[in-house]
Amino acid sequence: MTPSIHDSVLNLKGVGKASAEQLQKLGIGTIEQLIDTFPYRHEDFRLKNLAETPHNERVTIEGRVESEPSVLFLGKNRSRMQVRLLAGNHLIKAVFFNQHYLKDRIEMGAVVTVTGKWDRGRQVINVSNFSLGPKTDQADFEPVYSLKNVMHQKTFRKYMRQALDACVNEMEDALPNSLREEYKLPAIGEALEMVHFPKSPTDVKQARRRFVYEELLKFQLKMVYLKNKRKEDEHGTQIDYDLDRLKEFIASLPFELTDAQKKVVNELCLGIKSPVRMNRLLQGDVGSGKTVVAAIALFAVITASFQGALMAPTEILAEQHADSFSGWLEPLGVKIAFLSGSTKSKTRKIILEQLANGEIDLLIGTHALIQPDVEFAKLGLVITDEQHRFGVEQRRVLREKGLNPDVLFMTATPIPRTLAITVFGEMDVSILDEMPAGRKKIETYWLKEDSLLPVLKKMEKELQAGRQSYVICPLIEESDKLDVQNAVDVHAQLSAHFAGRFTVGLMHGRLLASEKDAIMRDFSEGKIDCLVSTTVVEVGVNVPNATFMLIYDATRFGLAQLHQLRGRVGRGAEQSYCVLLADPKNEEGKERMQSMTETNDGFILAEKDLELRGAGDFFGRKQSGMPEFKMADLVHDFRALDTARKDAEVLLASDAFWNSSEFAELRDDLVKSGVLSQERID
Repeated sequence: MTPSIHDSVLNLKGVGKASAEQLQKLGIGTIEQLIDTFPYRHEDFRLKNLAETPHNERVTIEGRVESEPSVLFLGKNRSRMQVRLLAGNHLIKAVFFNQHYLKDRIEMGAVVTVTGKWDRGRQVINVSNFSLGPKTDQADFEPVYSLKNVMHQKTFRKYMRQALDACVNEMEDALPNSLREEYKLPAIGEALEMVHFPKSPTDVKQARRRFVYEELLKFQLKMVYLKNKRKEDEHGTQIDYDLDRLKEFIASLPFELTDAQKKVVNELCLGIKSPVRMNRLLQGDVGSGKTVVAAIALFAVITASFQGALMAPTEILAEQHADSFSGWLEPLGVKIAFLSGSTKSKTRKIILEQLANGEIDLLIGTHALIQPDVEFAKLGLVITDEQHRFGVEQRRVLREKGLNPDVLFMTATPIPRTLAITVFGEMDVSILDEMPAGRKKIETYWLKEDSLLPVLKKMEKELQAGRQSYVICPLIEESDKLDVQNAVDVHAQLSAHFAGRFTVGLMHGRLLASEKDAIMRDFSEGKIDCLVSTTVVEVGVNVPNATFMLIYDATRFGLAQLHQLRGRVGRGAEQSYCVLLADPKNEEGKERMQSMTETNDGFILAEKDLELRGAGDFFGRKQSGMPEFKMADLVHDFRALDTARKDAEVLLASDAFWNSSEFAELRDDLVKSGVLSQERID
C-alpha cells in the first residue's frame, strides 16, 4: 500500500522503530514533516580542472595513485596519511586526517575520486570525501541536512527519495497559479525535487526563490492582517487640534524644520486626527531632531484640551526633555510637570491632584508615570523615548491610563528598513533620516592601539580649550578571557596623566542609578572634564560641550553601538572627534572600523551591521522576536520581503483571496497560525 503524506515515517520502506526514533529527535514524525525538512546547503561534486580552481576552494577530482600511502600517527586516535595522485597534468598530494584505515584499500595505479579543500600553493588536497574508482554513481549535487549527528546523510537522503517518490503529488501548492506565473516560480512538486535532488546550481536557485517567496508571503499576510485588524478593532479618539496655534508654534521655533521633520510631523498629525488609535514607531538617527517633533505632536493634542505624557528610561534623560519642552511650550501657556522616583512625596501629591483634575497639560518623567495612583483627566497622546528600554508590560500600563490614547514610540537606535517592516510589522513606521542644517560631521579616526599618546595629546588640546571628553571601555573589571582595557584601570591611568590639570570621572554598570545620575549631572554641569565610562552612557544624554570621544577596544562593539556612542559628541557648535582604538583580528572587524570612518549615517551603518552579524545577532537572539524561517534570510532577501508585503496588502483587500479556492491554502495557513478564526472564512 502506497503511503500518504500524513502517515508516519514508519510507512516508508526501511524505516524501523530505531530510525523512526532518530527522526523523531529531529522533529520528524510524518512523511510530510520529512519532505518539509530542507537542506541547509548543497555539496558540489562536479569534477573540476585544478588549473582553473582557485586557492582554498572545495574541489572534486579523479586521479591515479602514484605512490604508496604513508601514515604518520600523531597521538591517540589521530593520524595523517598522504598519497600522491596524478590528476590530469597535476601531480599532487592528497592528505587524509584520521582516515588511516583506508591505507590497505589504496593501491598503486588505481583510480580514485577525492573531494576536499585545494591548497594551490602547496599543491595539496585535504580530503573530506573519498571513493575508489572513477566518479560514476555519485550525484553532481548532494543536499546536506542539519541532522545533529543523529543520522547519516546518506540514510536520510535515501528516506527522502522514497518519501518524494511516494507522496510528492499529494503536496498541496500554497502558491496560486497567478502568483507563480507572475514571478516564474516552479510548482511545489518540481520545487521539492529541485531542492532535495538538484541537477544543477540553477535548480537550487529556482527552488530557493520559490520557497523564500512562499515563506515571506505567508509571514506578511499575518503581519498585514494583524495590522488591519488592529485598525478595525482599536477605535481611538479623533483629536481635532488647533491648526493655527500649531503653525504659530512651529513658526516660533528658533530653527527651520528639516524636510524629514516636516514629513514626520504631517504623519503624526494625520494619526492624531484619525479616529483609529495611532501606534507608530519614530526612528531617528542620533541628532536628527526627534525631540522637537515629539513636542509638536504633544502640543497638537494639548490645543484640543487633551493631556500628553512623555516617558524616558532614565531620570537625567527625562530631566533634559523637561528642560527642552519647558523652553518651547511654557511661553505658550502649557503647564508641564516632572515626575520621577525621586520626586518628594508632598510635590508628588500636588502633581497627582493637578493631573487628575486636568490642570497639568503635559507630564514628563520616568517609570514613575506608570504607578497605579497616577491618573490622567484626559490623556490623548503617550510618547515613550528609547522604547526598547521599556518592557511591553510597562508600555501597556501607560497606554491604558487613557481612553485608547495615541501612542508614539521613539528610538535613536536605527533599525534597518529591512527589519523595521518585519519586527514592527504591526506598527506604522516614521523615519527621520536627515540632519538639521549647520550640524558639523563628527570626524572619526581608526588607529592601532599603540597610537595612544598622540590621541591623548589631541584630547588634551580639546580639554585646554574648555571642552569635555568621553573615554569608553568595554568591560568594568579584568577578565581572563578578554584581554581588554577596563574602565577602572583606564580611569586610574588618565587620573594620573591629567593630575592637577583636569578632573576625570568614572561611570560603569555596577553603580546605582542614583550614582550614575549624579555623575552625569556633574559632567553636564562641567564639574568633570573627562568621563571614563562603559556603554551605560550610550543613549540620549545631551552635553553640547563634549567634543572628543575615545573608544578603547572598539572591535568589541557592534556597529550600531559604536554609532550610538559616537552620537554623545557633536551636539554643539564646535567640531567634534571620535577615535577608535582597535587591532581587528579578522576582515569583519576591519570592515566595521572602516565603515565607522566612512559614514555618520546610522541607517547605512545599521544595514551594514545587519549584513555582518545577521538578524538574530542584531537584536540579540533571546529577546529578538525575530521570526524563524527555513529558507528565507531577512538580510539577503529584503527585496522579496518587500514584494511579499505589497502582495499581502493587495491580496487581503481583494474578494478573491477570501472566496476563491485558489487561495484556500494561504487562508488555511492564517487559521493554523492562530491569526484568523475559522468563522472568518466559512
